[in-house]
Amino acid sequence: MVSAPIPGGARAKARCDALGVAPYSDSDTGLFRAYLTPAHAAAQEAIGAWMVGAGMVVRLDQAANLIGRYEGSQADAPVLLFGSHIDSVRDAGRYDGPLGVMLGIEVVARLNEAKRRLPFPIEVIAFGDEEGSRFPASMLTSRAVAGTLEADALEVADRDGVTLLDALAAFPARHAELVSASMARPLDVPAGGEDGSWTLKRVQGDGFLRAARTSGSVLAYVEPHIEQGPVLEAEGLAVGTVTGIAAQLRYQVTVSGTAGHAGTTAMGLRRDALTAAAAMILAVESEALAAGGDVVATVGRMAVGPGAVNVIPGKVEYSIDVRSGDPAARDDAAAQIVDTIADIAERRDVEFNIERVQDLPAAPCDPKLIALMDAAIARCGQRPRRLVSGAGHDTMVMAALAPTAMLFIRCAGGVSHNPAESVTDADCAIALDVLTAFVDLLEHDVLA
Repeated sequence: MVSAPIPGGARAKARCDALGVAPYSDSDTGLFRAYLTPAHAAAQEAIGAWMVGAGMVVRLDQAANLIGRYEGSQADAPVLLFGSHIDSVRDAGRYDGPLGVMLGIEVVARLNEAKRRLPFPIEVIAFGDEEGSRFPASMLTSRAVAGTLEADALEVADRDGVTLLDALAAFPARHAELVSASMARPLDVPAGGEDGSWTLKRVQGDGFLRAARTSGSVLAYVEPHIEQGPVLEAEGLAVGTVTGIAAQLRYQVTVSGTAGHAGTTAMGLRRDALTAAAAMILAVESEALAAGGDVVATVGRMAVGPGAVNVIPGKVEYSIDVRSGDPAARDDAAAQIVDTIADIAERRDVEFNIERVQDLPAAPCDPKLIALMDAAIARCGQRPRRLVSGAGHDTMVMAALAPTAMLFIRCAGGVSHNPAESVTDADCAIALDVLTAFVDLLEHDVLA
C-alpha cells in the first residue's frame, strides 16, 4: 500500500493518486475501476485501512458499499453520512468520487486526533456503482441505501453477460469488524486481525435490497466532489455550495436492419442499421441544441454488430443521456428526440426499440444545510458561491432518504471524466477546513 504521510487535504489528494494505478485499476493503460471487480476490491481494502487509521470501524453493507463508522456520544442518534463513489468511467481522472470519500475520512481523522465525540455518529460511505460503467443503470448502490431501488432493477447483466447478482455473490470483498487495537496502526498499513489481515467474506446477492436505511436514521448526507465544470476556476474560488442537481433521463436504443455482403448489396437496397443510427445520433445533438437553455443530450456508448469490415451492420445499440435543471425542459427535449428517431427509422426502413433505463428527477439540496455550508465557507475566509450541478451524483438519490448537501471543489479547466482531471493540495485543504467548520455548525444546530 502506498504511504501518504502528510495529513489533511494534501493526504486526501495523495490517496486518490495512489488509487489511480494498478491494482486499483482494471486497466493497464489508465484508470478504470468498475463495480465488483478486482480493482474495486483492492480499493476497498486500501480505503478500509485508512478508515481504521482514522478511528473508524469498517463494514460492508449488502450492496457491497464500504462504510466506516465513528461513534458519537449518542450512539443511537441519526448518523451524519459523508460519502461519494469509488467506481470510475473508462480512462478516468483520479478525483471524481474518491476525493469526497478521502475528505470525509480526513474530517473523522481530525475528530479522532482531538479525541472528540459529537452528539451523533459519523459514517463515511464509499458507494460502488455511481457511474454505471459496468451495468446499464447507474447509482445502483446508493439507490439501494436510499431504499428507492426496485427489485427488477437487479435483473441486469454486464457486456460479458455476467448478471449483477452473480457478480455480487462472487465478489471477493474483504469485510471486517475491526478491533480498537488496530487503530494504532500507521495509516499506510492494512488493519484487521492480529496479523494485519482482513476476514474474507462474500456478500450475498439475494440481500442487495437490505442495504436500505430506515427513515430517520440519517441526519444528513454530505458529498464533497470536484465541480466538473469551469465556474469556480473562472471566478478564482476554491469551493462552492451546490444548491441542487439537474434532472436526468437515460435510454437504451436498439436499431435493427439487415446484415448483408458489403460488395454485393446495392446501396438502394440496404437496411443499414449503422447509418440509420448515425442519423439518429446527429438528431440527438440537433434537438438538444434546438431546446436551448441548459438542456444537454449525449450518446456515450455504441455497439455495432456483426462488426466485420465486409458486412453491412445489421444491429446497433447505443445510449442516450438527456439532462436539464428544468424537468419540463428535459422531458420536452427527450420526447422530441424520441419522435425524431421514430421518423428516421421509418424513412430508412429499419426497426428500433427505445427503453428508458433511468429517470432521475431534479434534486434540490436542503435549504438549511445549504445555509450551513455557505456559513462554513465564509468562516474559512472565502465568499460563498452557489452552483447547480449538471452532473449527476449519489446526492440526488440520497435526497429521498435524508437532507442533503454538496461542496464543490475547483477542478482545473473544468475537465472531468478524463485523465487530465486535476485539483490542488491547497484547494483540498480549504475543502477540508470548510467541511470541518460545517460539522461544527451542524453540531451547534443539533444541540440548539
